[in-house]
Amino acid sequence: MTTIYLKPHKEESLKRFHPWVFSGAISRVVLDASHKAAAPEEGELVCVRSAANETLGVGHWQVGSIAVRILAFGEETLPADFWLSRIRAAYKMRVSLGLVRNDQSQITNHQSLNNTFRLVHGEGDFLPGLIVDVYAETAVIQAHSVGMHVNRKEIAQAILDEVPQVKNIYYKSDDTLPFKAPVEGEKTGWLINDQMVNDSEFWSIENGLQFRIDWLRGQKTGFFIDQRENRALVERYAKGKDVLNMFCYTGGFSLYALRGGAKTVDSVDVSQKAIDLVNVNVAKNFPEATNHTAVAADAFEYLSAQKAQGRTYDLIILDPPAFAKHRDAVKNALRGYQRINAKAIEMIRPGGILFTFSCSQAVDKEAFRLAVFSAAAQVGRKVRILHQLHQPQDHPINIYHPEGEYLKGLVLYVE
Repeated sequence: MTTIYLKPHKEESLKRFHPWVFSGAISRVVLDASHKAAAPEEGELVCVRSAANETLGVGHWQVGSIAVRILAFGEETLPADFWLSRIRAAYKMRVSLGLVRNDQSQITNHQSLNNTFRLVHGEGDFLPGLIVDVYAETAVIQAHSVGMHVNRKEIAQAILDEVPQVKNIYYKSDDTLPFKAPVEGEKTGWLINDQMVNDSEFWSIENGLQFRIDWLRGQKTGFFIDQRENRALVERYAKGKDVLNMFCYTGGFSLYALRGGAKTVDSVDVSQKAIDLVNVNVAKNFPEATNHTAVAADAFEYLSAQKAQGRTYDLIILDPPAFAKHRDAVKNALRGYQRINAKAIEMIRPGGILFTFSCSQAVDKEAFRLAVFSAAAQVGRKVRILHQLHQPQDHPINIYHPEGEYLKGLVLYVE
């Protein structure tokens, strides 16, 4: 196996179990005898050693600032049962948390029925570069590193062996693999399709609500599972309120608000395809509803137009896409968060509530909070924090990898 030697004293982060080796920490690369090229192949397994030749771990090699993502610390190669054991541990945790609840005979409240959850959350499950979401009998795999792409078939088989309800496995990595990486094989398609799932009519259940999942054309794996607990909190606050769900995507927050007894719900997204899917989801769950409106519009333009008409709301949800996907964009992102939150706070009635989020990993929670506070000060409203929100338990944060905390949210009471 190719061996990566680190510069003196650069092993300390690995000894604290941080799973990344940065390119600047590498002293030299010693290729094994089978290599014909002058460098390791992207995605291959490499052994990492300290300058003193101490074995630190084994991981996937990749081109970029993060040169190695460690899979097993203190090992020279992966154990034979590595994929099985890691998938088994990930599934066991979800079962212990009560997230796997798809057996009707064990459920007394239909709203507890849930067959949608994240099975693997990258570094949070000690599998850096891998995401797996489960929708009923189908698992959707996303690789964020070439190494996980190379091992996709072994991963799929481990899921099939360890997760009882999964019968079908779809691979969707066309938008997540490094753009310039030399990738062999298909980036998208079925790895296992035992049930011949109808892609155009697939539904999954989250806390008793049904959602149409479009893993072929939808964002991420087809649904944003990470807002499950926060959507349930919206349901608690929605009764009798006029609700605005901005950046609504497939309408998750809207459906929970409707079930919570909202007086009216307006869903807004710039994508007409998303709006079409919102309407499908609302019709499936609330076929008699007349208090829901879905609009395809730019968020800033919509809020400005509604303000000009004197429109106000009791509850507004702001869940925008990542404003900053890398560190260089943080300043512009913070300005964007301040601007959108100021517009929303202006339109909240006295005694109303704002749910506001950032899913940008590059924006830390202190900076996000400051942007929201600046928005409140700009508008001149009295604002209090009711809740500080984050990603749910099936999106765990590896305690040795704090960068895994990406979802930040505040629930604000606006006087």
